[in-house]
Amino acid sequence: MLGLDTASSTVSLAIASHGKILAEITRSAKSHGAELPAAVAELLGDVGIQLKDLTGIAVGLGPGSYTGLRVGLSYVKGLALALRCVVVGIPTFDCLAMAALEHTSASEGSLICAILDARKNEVYANIYRAGAAGLDNISQPLVIRLENLFPQLSAGVILTGDSKAEEASLVLNERGVPSTLLREAELNSRGRYVAAFAAERISINETDPPAALEPLYVRTAEATFKPVAGHPLAATKERQWSVTKKSLSNSF
Repeated sequence: MLGLDTASSTVSLAIASHGKILAEITRSAKSHGAELPAAVAELLGDVGIQLKDLTGIAVGLGPGSYTGLRVGLSYVKGLALALRCVVVGIPTFDCLAMAALEHTSASEGSLICAILDARKNEVYANIYRAGAAGLDNISQPLVIRLENLFPQLSAGVILTGDSKAEEASLVLNERGVPSTLLREAELNSRGRYVAAFAAERISINETDPPAALEPLYVRTAEATFKPVAGHPLAATKERQWSVTKKSLSNSF
């Protein structure tokens, strides 16, 4: 299983097989389109396999960089068509939250909030609660102003994501609301969680038609066609996946 995520300025990849992560790569990418194929080739070489040996491919759906998400999805769809292998789409926030859960050993009931910069003075955010068997998703992915997110966060919240998560932690601490921050450098393993979540889904025969996979933008991309006046187009709903409640830490 190849797992990859291109939702941010880094590309994160991993190879999983029989419940183990065999190899992973995370690095900055100036151009996902130019650098992703080479990174995949390097990762496969580290394991000693070829593209034809893959039985499944998993891709992070976002939210995140519009360009990065489109590149990642287009690449995976092309591979799936050529290799005739199964495909699974995994929300990027689920991977960030699971990384936070396993890095911090959060106690049952703790809140975990994944936050990424959405620009325009807004953030993408999703809130989870640590449960006895893993994570419970208690919100849908949001695009929201940071100050409007704070009332939904309580003392002890674990924040994960990019520089906006760090900003949120500083403000909460100033307001007397203690929080734990996982900095972006500690989360360079999204590919392993994409692969792990997908491997579990494939084990119960849950896969996605490649043509049906779409980025989880949350906010409508600006580079879209506008309907002609008098002929409105129906809004397309993004498909969202709930987080598995089974912890992946024992097998991956």
